Amino acid sequence: MEMDFERCYRAVDSRDQRFDGWFYTGVTSTGIYCRPSCPAITPKRQNVRFFPSAAAAQGAGLRACRRCRPDAAPGSPQWDIRADVVGRAMRLIADGVVDRAGVPGLASHLGYTERHLHRMLSAEMGAGPLALARAQRAQTARILIETTDLGMAEIAFAAGFGSVRQFNDTLREVYASAPSDLRTARGRQQAATGAGTITLRLAYRPPLHARALLDFLAVRALPAVDEVRDGTYRRGLRLPHGTGEVALTPADGHVAATLRLTDLRDLAPAVARCRRLLDLDADPAAIDATLAADPALARAVAAEPGVRLPRAVDGFEMAVRAVVGQQVSVRAAKKTLTRLLSTHSRVDHEVIATDNGVSGQQLHDQPGGVGSGGVGSLRGFLGAEELLGLPDSGFGMPLARRETLRGVARAVVDGSLDLAPGVDREEAVRRLLALPGIGPWTANYLAMRALGDPDILLSTDLAVRRGAAALGLPDTRKALDGYAERWRPWRSYATIRLWRAA
Repeated sequence: MEMDFERCYRAVDSRDQRFDGWFYTGVTSTGIYCRPSCPAITPKRQNVRFFPSAAAAQGAGLRACRRCRPDAAPGSPQWDIRADVVGRAMRLIADGVVDRAGVPGLASHLGYTERHLHRMLSAEMGAGPLALARAQRAQTARILIETTDLGMAEIAFAAGFGSVRQFNDTLREVYASAPSDLRTARGRQQAATGAGTITLRLAYRPPLHARALLDFLAVRALPAVDEVRDGTYRRGLRLPHGTGEVALTPADGHVAATLRLTDLRDLAPAVARCRRLLDLDADPAAIDATLAADPALARAVAAEPGVRLPRAVDGFEMAVRAVVGQQVSVRAAKKTLTRLLSTHSRVDHEVIATDNGVSGQQLHDQPGGVGSGGVGSLRGFLGAEELLGLPDSGFGMPLARRETLRGVARAVVDGSLDLAPGVDREEAVRRLLALPGIGPWTANYLAMRALGDPDILLSTDLAVRRGAAALGLPDTRKALDGYAERWRPWRSYATIRLWRAA
């Protein structure tokens, strides 16, 4: 979106929620910045400046509005769409790469010098990578202040600040309040109970077809990894500093999220991955408008507005799911994956039991142990190194497919294959296709779900072709590819709708 003053001002004057996260409104007469939908009186034109990021507004000396909470707005949808360096950088910053590896680590990951990266981000975002990460740290700190009873020093380091002084100075600058005042101002809001437990709201742009999301995730849920129950999706997480568990419940205007983390430094990446999983930063109005222009999809879009593209919290997990799902039904793939995870649990269980000098059954029967079903019973999917340690008998699949899985795992371990949010999508697809056993369907499925490409059509997928036939569309690969040109740049969302039609 170009920062056209008239267009931005009209959005502010109409309090249009669709533009929340696209840009921020700075009011020079009050010294604050807001989201476009802020309910306050529309400021005069001469007192308004528009900024492409919260960090840019903060750099101009403005503080966040306490009424509309601009730092809690949905993220800009362009960072999911764009495959260029700036888009990749924004996805990595959201995932906490700057906090973990600094600006040098971010630049190295992207393959550019720090200076050139700073120049590109400043030109488009009005702020460099350090300022963008700083704005995210401030938001993380505010969440921890308002939803936990942790001490301020603990919050400072959990949010990624290098010192308590830096934490205090930043929050005073961004919110014009001392950290202790933010906690007092939370009023009757109840702090979350339990160590490492945070409850927050994940905003989205309406509409959101929650049932489509939950249906998609439920049919693919795996024992001890994820589940859908009573309108809530729960899953285990593997995070940079430890593990976690999240419960996500769609509600009106937000998704309620309860996170339990072994290390609070993982809050920002956990939130970013949950948002990506549920596609909460999408612009459903733009997507649905394009798809509804096709008479064949218009009725489905009208009946189910806001269908999202379920993505992934872990690229390697999605790679394993994709390989196992080659040329088999979802039900058959789920059965094979369950066996694979059961083997991993048994092997891991035996190692733990041996290290602790107890029998496997004794450990199994302990509260919170494998299969206990108690608090913390969901865990993240197995990692690449863990898969490589499994015996042949635990895979339950043909030799070729087993070796494909191992090939993917070895590539992830040695760094030749990267499935992180900020990867170059075209390069990742090329490297996938170079691996034995990975064909166009698998590579494109991963581009769509693991890498978040919004413009992938799985025209060779049997269910996609069945859905196309059900809607009266061409159901051969070549004909469907040609027809789908009208759905650009949202062919991934058309794929989801064709799956639902099937």
